[in-house]
Amino acid sequence: MGVGTGLVLTRVLYAMRQDPRILAFLEINARVAYWALFLLVATESSGVPVPGETALIAAGVLASDGKVAIELVIVIAAVAAILGDNIGYMIGRTGGRRLLERPGFGETYRRRVIEHGEPFFERHGPKAVFLGRWIGGLRIAAAWLAGINRMHWPSFLFWNALGGICWAISVGLLAYFLGSTAEKIFRTAGLAGLALVVLALVAFMVWRKRGHHLGG
Repeated sequence: MGVGTGLVLTRVLYAMRQDPRILAFLEINARVAYWALFLLVATESSGVPVPGETALIAAGVLASDGKVAIELVIVIAAVAAILGDNIGYMIGRTGGRRLLERPGFGETYRRRVIEHGEPFFERHGPKAVFLGRWIGGLRIAAAWLAGINRMHWPSFLFWNALGGICWAISVGLLAYFLGSTAEKIFRTAGLAGLALVVLALVAFMVWRKRGHHLGG
């Protein structure tokens, strides 16, 4: 890593520590961090609006500091995402629509989930489970919507597992290298922004490797 790159990452990590939502996460020990990551990601994936992705980003930053292992962070996040999604799928299949349309607290938000989520599923089919992993509202509701729409479980499991693994790898590594910049990418540019950043990182690594070989 060059001096310039190191300075950029140092500034990014400093900015990350100013985010009050994850400041506490960055200060806990490794064992607690792993459990917190698992619980938050699994809970969010099952349909409860908790900061699961923020926890993954924070864990990635902890890994960049050497406090936790990025490999274990990715594995835990992927397993939690897959498990949580399957819980959400079963809830959606056994009574999700009734719960989402039930009058009371959060009714407007819950009905909006159906209003925007179902057309998304109609357009993309089973792939919506995969794509929804990178879209804030759909990441929470995708499993419920898959169950509500009676998606075949083997198909759901395939796209769910693929999405959970790819999401954990992409978000975990972006957080590892970019810190708070990763969260801003997801919030402002979504999946397209993620793809562009990943392509840019890959292109930079290839360019740097070729330059190293030519220089040698």
